[in-house]
Amino acid sequence: MAEMGTISIELSDIKEGLCLFIDERKPGSLFELEDAVENNEARFQLVEGCFYDYTFNEKDFCFLKDRQQIVQPHSRNKHTGTLSPNIYVGTLSLPIYHDSKEVGTVELEIQSIKAGYRDDYRDMLELITEKCTDLLMQANTPVSHHFESDYTKDSKSLYQKFAFISSIIRTDEFAESVHRIVSAPVTTWKEINEKRDVRQERRFSNGNLRELVKGSNRTAIPKNHHLRSYGLNSLPGKISILRKSDSVDTPENRFIKHALQVFLKFCTDINKVSEPGTILFKESDNLIKELETHLHHNIFHEISRPESLRINSPVLQRKGGYREILRVWLMFDLAAKLIWKGGEDIYKGGKKDIAILYEYWLFFSLLDLFQAIFDIEPKDISELIKKTEDGLNLQIKQGKHTALNGIYKTGSRSLNIRFNYNRSFNGKKAYPSSGSYTTTMRPDYTLSFWPYGVTEGEAEKQELIVHIHFDAKYKVANLAELLKESNQEEELNEEKTRNRKGIYKNADLLKMHAYKDAIRRTGGAYVLYPGESSVIQKGFHEIIPGLGAFPVRPSKLDNGIGDLKAFILEVIEHFINRASQREKMAYKVYKIHKDNNPNELKEALPELLGENRALIPDDTFILVAYYKKQHWDWIIKNGLYNARANDNRGSLRLGPGEAGAKYLLLHSENEVVTSKLLKVTETGPRVFSKQTLIDKGYPSTPSQEYYLVYKVEQVKELEFLNQSWDITKLKNYRHGRGSALPFSVTLTELMKAIN
Repeated sequence: MAEMGTISIELSDIKEGLCLFIDERKPGSLFELEDAVENNEARFQLVEGCFYDYTFNEKDFCFLKDRQQIVQPHSRNKHTGTLSPNIYVGTLSLPIYHDSKEVGTVELEIQSIKAGYRDDYRDMLELITEKCTDLLMQANTPVSHHFESDYTKDSKSLYQKFAFISSIIRTDEFAESVHRIVSAPVTTWKEINEKRDVRQERRFSNGNLRELVKGSNRTAIPKNHHLRSYGLNSLPGKISILRKSDSVDTPENRFIKHALQVFLKFCTDINKVSEPGTILFKESDNLIKELETHLHHNIFHEISRPESLRINSPVLQRKGGYREILRVWLMFDLAAKLIWKGGEDIYKGGKKDIAILYEYWLFFSLLDLFQAIFDIEPKDISELIKKTEDGLNLQIKQGKHTALNGIYKTGSRSLNIRFNYNRSFNGKKAYPSSGSYTTTMRPDYTLSFWPYGVTEGEAEKQELIVHIHFDAKYKVANLAELLKESNQEEELNEEKTRNRKGIYKNADLLKMHAYKDAIRRTGGAYVLYPGESSVIQKGFHEIIPGLGAFPVRPSKLDNGIGDLKAFILEVIEHFINRASQREKMAYKVYKIHKDNNPNELKEALPELLGENRALIPDDTFILVAYYKKQHWDWIIKNGLYNARANDNRGSLRLGPGEAGAKYLLLHSENEVVTSKLLKVTETGPRVFSKQTLIDKGYPSTPSQEYYLVYKVEQVKELEFLNQSWDITKLKNYRHGRGSALPFSVTLTELMKAIN
């Protein structure tokens, strides 16, 4: 790879002496590749996301502005301008114009900023093809249907079909498999009938003896030869001998030759219907040459055409090299019939959109992961492939919702699982429906959990469902650095300056925040990127809610998905925990939103600090109770208030409000406006006997055997001092004889009864 600050592209085929000059703005972003032709790429290569200046040496020639705004001609000097590939990756064909007429094209290759993107592209495409054919081979898919391959019928999917096939043929594994076969082929013993000089043979079969007697082309033997005593006067010059020889013409080798010929015919057919000079024409031509090289090996000259294909041969299914070619052949037959509408985003016009391919590759990688963890319903898997008029259609496409359902079972709790691809969370649906609080959001992947036996709709309404979102970010170089805390003033100022220019360095991270905050019942949002390190930021001390990133690389050996798997398993353990903080928060959210008429309280209250941190008005209860005036001094002195504990009228019936009362509001006979608010200093009342009260100097003789006794003290909060409350405004207050009956109210209701 040669770096070049400026390149000069000769265009003499358009006009003698015509040249196109391209200058890089960023050093090290313009190359000339020696192996470009071998990899079906253009010779001169640019880098995505960089800017370049171009100039034609003749002013009558120019580029026109395109829809993708990659080409931006100068407003006055049309023969000059700027090239900005943005996120485009692949071969870029730019039409050249002269007097508004297209006179030719120039091809440039746009490299991905990711190192090793060529290998990534091939590995991802190979896995997608393998997974698609695996789906086709499943029992519930319509693989028995026959489809003829008509390469002229659907030109849009032509490159897609070839890319599928090429991804499984043009691999190192395929080439190594062929090499292993030709180096050590399976052989068999074969009997060869040949004529040999009778004088050279020492062992004769019964047939040979008959030839000695009746064979033609005979020669007389000497008169003194001992065979004359047996009546033989002559012997044939040659006799037939059966010789065993090692032969490569076996059914298995015939299959290999047949498979290579089928692959070659496919590529030849594709090449014939593609336009010369196009990416498809070049790539198919290169693959034809590779296959022809394989078939020109001497071993295939000795192998005849197969009479039948013995797919169940142990050699084909087990021996190294043979089993790989068999697998490719099975994949090939199905892949040639596969139609994938979503693939148009990747293959159109020779474009190699690795970012989109990475998104689809991740779908299948995540599907593998979730199938290993959860019981995904087979009917959902089989419905990914559907029969259409022109073939078998893969039902996976950007912007189209794909859902797979499953179950996770444990001894204590079972969960419903749903894996969604490109699910849209509508921004127009009101709470408690699923959706977004703002605009419609569409994460790449969403994994949803809710209790088994509950419908998804009911789980949304009851706050029982949790969504975890993942977004594919192939172009993120090092997201882990963005997730690290930074307090440097200089970095923050630089980030703000970039934002004003419309450059968002941490846009991917902000999007995860948007998912988490906007989509209802989201437990976490995470980036999946082909990096090295994973980062998990927990919202609190539990695994969710949270944000983070996981490295998932397009590698056959180590794709790094283990960290993601460990995270999913940890999330499952979290859901099994019925006492988690998330469960408590979910119930609080449900309880809060369930009330369509929320209370409003604007009266002065103590701030929620220190010992008053839990002073939530709707959750704070006050016990309103009766006292006798002669008992007031004893109550204040001892810090005790007693209530009857039997089933007689006027006794205290303990409910949640009474048992958990934080304050005590006392009133006496004919006292409906009172300021006697005391603070309960212990959780719940204690049981005192009659004698215990007497021992504490109770002012009168207790009439009951046992009492419920609250420990109290005078309030200190300024907001409660010098206040009085009209207890007749409280909804549980009873007039007449019932006015002495104790009852509880919330702090919200009490503060609205201020006199």
